[in-house]
Amino acid sequence: MNRLQEKFEKFDSDNPHVWALFVKYTMDAIHTGRKSYSAYVIFERIRWHTEIETKSQEPFKLNNNHRPYYARKFAKQFPEYGNFFRTRKLKAQ
Repeated sequence: MNRLQEKFEKFDSDNPHVWALFVKYTMDAIHTGRKSYSAYVIFERIRWHTEIETKSQEPFKLNNNHRPYYARKFAKQFPEYGNFFRTRKLKAQ
């Protein structure tokens, strides 16, 4: 396992609400009829929700390095939408 993946797994474990929002917003996009979308946009939607809509008292940083790992986790957990996010081979592999 590479260092970026280790950091992702730690963050993901410590912040299950991020995964829940990633799934929710991805499913929202899927239900509009889209065949593919951007994990970048999903991340920005999570940022908007946590920083603007809910005005959390405990802000957290959402590292862009985690985007490809969330996209891959989504494809693995929801294989019927496995190609929804286009992913590249990870440099660390």
